[in-house]
Amino acid sequence: MAMKGQAPSADEIEAMARDALAGLPAEFRAYLGDVVFAVEEYADDETLAALGIDHPLDLSGLYHGRPVGEKSSMDSGAMPDRIFLYRRAILEEWVETGVRLDDLVRHVLVHEVGHHFGLSDDDMHRLEDEA
Repeated sequence: MAMKGQAPSADEIEAMARDALAGLPAEFRAYLGDVVFAVEEYADDETLAALGIDHPLDLSGLYHGRPVGEKSSMDSGAMPDRIFLYRRAILEEWVETGVRLDDLVRHVLVHEVGHHFGLSDDDMHRLEDEA
């Protein structure tokens, strides 16, 4: 973890996300091998505009791709599915809520993984409880 007084780095956030990913049930992990994970400081202006979000601290994670159930063998040449975690927004929420940072990172990751599978919010909560 970060030294006292320093915010966790993107690498530390990514390590927490990878630990959370490893804790997911095997039947989910089996379909995540081609998903690209990235930790960025903020979402870019284009992403925020496309989602109708005014402030970059209002977006802590994003799934970009097609849910598993909508994929086709005809999808050749498509960009890989991607999950972004936005470090500054996660840290802001961490400070505001006081929840453990690894729990918050897991929550954001599970939510974005849920979008990859086309899950409902209830399904995502259940998956998070299992992780």
